[in-house]
This record gives sequence, structure tokens and C-alpha cells, in this order.
Amino acid sequence: MAVPGGRVEVDDVPGDPGRAPLLFLHEGLGSVGLWRGFHRRVAGETGRRTVAWSRLGHGWSDPPPAPRTVRFMHDEAAVVVPALREALGLAAPVLVGHSDGASIALLHAAAAGRGGPDVTGLVVLAPHVLVEESGLDAIRAAREAFTRGDLRARMARRHRDPDAAFRNWNDVWLHADFRSWDLRPELPGITCPTLAVQGTADPYGSLVHVEAVRDLATGPVELLVLDCAHAPHLEAPEATTEAVLAHLAPRP
Repeated sequence: MAVPGGRVEVDDVPGDPGRAPLLFLHEGLGSVGLWRGFHRRVAGETGRRTVAWSRLGHGWSDPPPAPRTVRFMHDEAAVVVPALREALGLAAPVLVGHSDGASIALLHAAAAGRGGPDVTGLVVLAPHVLVEESGLDAIRAAREAFTRGDLRARMARRHRDPDAAFRNWNDVWLHADFRSWDLRPELPGITCPTLAVQGTADPYGSLVHVEAVRDLATGPVELLVLDCAHAPHLEAPEATTEAVLAHLAPRP
């Protein structure tokens, strides 16, 4: 499917056209495949149309047309997500985002609250809203695992160009200009119901991120804190799935 900058890999699971669809946004090193079926399990449980897609440079999507800047998540939320929604006819979806994808979902939902394309609900798993030194330490460790360990080989199984996928994430997060990156001024624009999930052992972020969403969003926010690391849907699947289904149940 074509979006600004190239063509992207999409997994579009059919569902009830009378119910709000779900749009899944993956993590910084993720792809459609790296949801590991979570989006399809939620689709099966809810009967909703569910779309997962790989951003440019991820999975089997085209490479990005240029290196990403420190505003790449803002650009995805403002340009690519609206284009994808229009192309697929996703009116008023519930956004389900993980990590960087959760940050993009927050930004897109905030724009909806200011008059952008409508969003029915929001689920954010381990979102980022600011830069913590401990998170940067984990990103530096990932760089070591990519250059000296087996991370590149593992990524090559799920990405057409593992170097592009890794560098367009790692280099941006470790750029000096990224230290001032902060989504908190955007969060009051979020008016839709939100579920925010965070693991207590997440090396990439502390509770400060979901607490900021709770404290600054103007719509209702439910917090779920789990005994897991950075991927609640994979590390605490039963609790995460149960909370997601409960959040979706009252959505139109």
C-alpha cells in the first residue's frame, strides 16, 4: 500500500463494519510480524476490523526516502497515519500502539482532539513521552548488541533491511538534539478514552510516561502497571489482553 514516501506492508484483518476498527502501530524495531499475532488475537476476540502495518524501513515495507529526523514520530502521526487511514477507509479507529508506536498514537490522538481526524479510543503499551537517561542506557546497550552481538541476525529474519531499521531508530534516539524531545505539551489534546500499560521492569522507560498521560490527557485514562519489561502484550499476555478487551468493549 502506498503512503507518502513509499509502499508499506499491511495486514488487514476483516471485521464488523459497524464497529470502530483497530489500527496497530509497532515499536521502534518492530513490524507487522513482530506483533507475533497479538493484533490477530485481539481481532478474533472482538470481531473488529484490525490493521497492522510496518512503517517505512521496517518489516517488508520500502526503505524510508531519507534518514529520519528527531521529529520522525511527529511526522508519522501528522502525515503517514492520516494517509494510511484515508487509503484504508479507517474512520474513527481505536489506536493500539507499542513503544515508539504508542508515542505516534498519542500524537495522532492529540491532533484528533484539536480537530484532526477522529479517534474513538487509544491503547498505549510502554509509551515514550520524554527522554530518560536510563532509557538511553538501554538504547546504547541495544547498539552494542547490534554491532557485536546477534541482534542484527535476529532482525534480518523480520526486516528487509535490518541496518536501516536499526539505524533509523537507534541513531535518532541517541542524537544530541533528541534529549529535548518531550510530548507532554501535546498530551492535553487527547480527549478520547485511553488505556496506558507499563511494565515495572521496562529498561526503556519508567512509570513517569504513563503517569504523564494520566495526569495531562483531558479524556479518561486508565492505568495498568504490570510485572513485566518493555512488551506487556508478549510478557504479560493474559493481563494485557484482558485489559485491552475490557477497554474496547464499550467502544462503538
